[in-house]
Amino acid sequence: MKRTIRKINQGGTETPELRLGAEASRSVAILAKGLSDENRLRILVCLCGRKKSVSKVVEEVGLSQPLVSHHLKELKRCLLVTIERNGPFIYYQVADPRVLDIVQSMASIATDLVAARKTL
Repeated sequence: MKRTIRKINQGGTETPELRLGAEASRSVAILAKGLSDENRLRILVCLCGRKKSVSKVVEEVGLSQPLVSHHLKELKRCLLVTIERNGPFIYYQVADPRVLDIVQSMASIATDLVAARKTL
């Protein structure tokens, strides 16, 4: 059974319906889970544009190496990052640049929702 989601844009007009079947819903939930942690979002943004080693991510985001490794493992499990092995080093990169577009859209929506809440 497909679920239908009606979308209303910022102008208040309805946009085409989005339909999600059970399999698509599961896939979206896996991706959303990967995006549901502040540290994982910071790591994804850090990986924007190029592949990096764990030590480089640790240096740039200011988290401990075990914590970064844990989050990179989760991001890989959720299919949000890919790895490349080069000798003893493992390099991570964002699996699909559209993921960063989603993060940017979510940041914009969050800003708008918080601003709207403060004005009510």
